[in-house]
Order: sequence, then C-alpha cells, then structure tokens
Amino acid sequence: MARLELRLTRALYNRHVDRLRTVRSVAVAGALAGACAVAACGGGKSTDGSTSAAGTSTASNASAAFAPARGRTIQDLRRGLARGPILAPTVSTLTPGDNRFGFGLFDRPYSQVDAARVALYVERSGTSEVTGPFVASHESLAVAPRYQSATVKGDPNAARTLYVAHVRFPGPGTYAVLAIAKVGARTVASDPIPVMVSAHDPVPAVGSLAPRIHTPTLASVGGDVSQIDTRQPPDTMHGTDLFDAFRRKPVILLFATPALCQSRVCGPVTDLAEEVKAESPKATFIHNEIYLDNTIKPGCLEGTRAQDQCVRPQVLAYHLPSEPWLFAIDRHGRIVARIEGAFDKQELEAAVQRAVAR
Repeated sequence: MARLELRLTRALYNRHVDRLRTVRSVAVAGALAGACAVAACGGGKSTDGSTSAAGTSTASNASAAFAPARGRTIQDLRRGLARGPILAPTVSTLTPGDNRFGFGLFDRPYSQVDAARVALYVERSGTSEVTGPFVASHESLAVAPRYQSATVKGDPNAARTLYVAHVRFPGPGTYAVLAIAKVGARTVASDPIPVMVSAHDPVPAVGSLAPRIHTPTLASVGGDVSQIDTRQPPDTMHGTDLFDAFRRKPVILLFATPALCQSRVCGPVTDLAEEVKAESPKATFIHNEIYLDNTIKPGCLEGTRAQDQCVRPQVLAYHLPSEPWLFAIDRHGRIVARIEGAFDKQELEAAVQRAVAR
C-alpha cells in the first residue's frame, strides 16, 4: 500500500477547509475548490493526451472495487461510510469533456493519508446525475539521485507523489466531487467539494499554434542564471529562446518556480524535466520562471496587485492561472500535449514523444 507523500502547506490546507465549510449541499454553487492565482496550486486536463497506459489499465481493473454511480446520488454513495480525508484538488482549469484531475488526500491534522485505492464521483448542481467511479492512479515524482535538486531534497514539504483521475464533465456548471477511498480495511468518503467547469479555457489548447514568444536565456541575462532560475543548483534548460526554436525544433516548455511554488510540485517536476531532457536529445527543453525578479511581491497571491506587476510576461502570454504548466510543441509550432500541475516521468516521456514524432 503506497503512502501519499504530497503535503499541503498550512495555508493551502486551511483554504480547502474554509471552502468545505461553505458547502450546504452537494448542489452548492461556488467557485472552483482549490482554484487560485498563480503559485497557489497546480492541476491539469486529460486533453493533453499524456495519460500513461499503465495508469489507465490499473484504474480500469480497480473500478470493480467501487460502487457504480447509476441510480445513486452523492449522499447515497456516502451513506454508511466513515467520514474520510479532505479531498484537495490541484486543479485550476476544468472544461466540458475529459479532464486530468490531480489531487491529494489529507486528514484533519494536516497529515498525509494512506489509501490503497481511490475513486472520484461527480454530481452536477441542481440534478441527481452522478457519474463515476473515476479510479485514480498513484503517480511518483521521484527521479534518479543525480537529478534531485537541493531545492527538493531540502524541502520536507516537496511533493513526492499525487493521485490522478481522469474525470468527465458533460457540460459547464458547478459540480460536487466526492472521493471514496480504501484506507486499510475501511472504506471512507470525503466531504463533497464544489468545482466549477467553464466553457471558456484561455490557456492555449492542444492542436493550436503555440504563442511565439521570447523566453529568457543565459545569454539574455549575461550569464547570471540566478536572474532566471530559482532551482538550486540551476537547471540546464536556459540555453534556447523559444522564439528562435519555434517551427524549427520540438520544444518542451515548462513554466515552474522551484523555490517559490506554493503547491510544492514545481521543484519535483523541474527535476523530472532535467532527467528526461538528458534522455531526449531530439527535443529542446526550456524552463521559464513565474515571478518577476523571482520574488512574490505583496498582494500578488491575494490578487490585490495587477498580474503584470507580479508574473513574467511569458506567463501572461500563455494566460496561465496557476503553476506549474508544461507544453509540448512540435516542429511545426503546434501544441501536441499540455499538462497542468504535477506529472510523472511516463507522462512527460509521452509528451516528448508526441513532440518529436511530428
């Protein structure tokens, strides 16, 4: 039984608790649970096409362990089950259709939860239409020791693993999401949380041309890598400007801030990118930091300061509402995969393969 080692900071944990307190019923209308401005969380969508085959197979085989949704409401599914952990999504962008839904499970004293199997159920606001179970896979963010940064190694709260389910939302609106988990010999249920599914997704989509922008390089900062990288030691993904590589080379573009990431996943995924870069000579890897001057200025997390005074122009050009984000761009300049939030090595390798195959 794997141990979930993804940890929330106290502030993020309290944010999820506060949102749960606003839920009066599973039909509650509300903002996206856990959604936040840049640096408050990560997440993603299955439309990136980067689902690992192993994870899909495991989830399919495990679905028989959970009750079918047909004919049941969220309350029916919870009935008779012990109150379980807090469901903490790492998702900021949800749209109609299939979504890659990353999340953690945490008990009330902020600590991690052991769960052998987890499945999600969703119910549309104002209806009793429940779909599920969407069985989650358990993903590791581990890298070979030589690629683990001091940033991650020295951070006891850095994410090590997360759960990922692929959830389908039939249309825009507010939904309640419930997690049912097998924890030891018990089956427990989380409190349902509200999530908002929007018909509009401002982030560049798979299949679209990537925005052609300049990204900072070692040359552009006179060799002072500390201006454009918060990782220790700095990574090796600052040699190429995206503007120059556009429509010439396959590019893996990672937006992440290893030292300032509030969800604690930017460091681990940057380490993963370093590892996969070493094994992928056909792709050009580019890492772009999030914050201007590598500093979170007062008011940036609270949303009281204008975003163009907080984040780098490249983040604004891609309309990113959170971090980290990864885009795989083929040699024709088209986005062939995108992932919001944490990802494992298999997902990243699949995204690289899509980029270099075209």
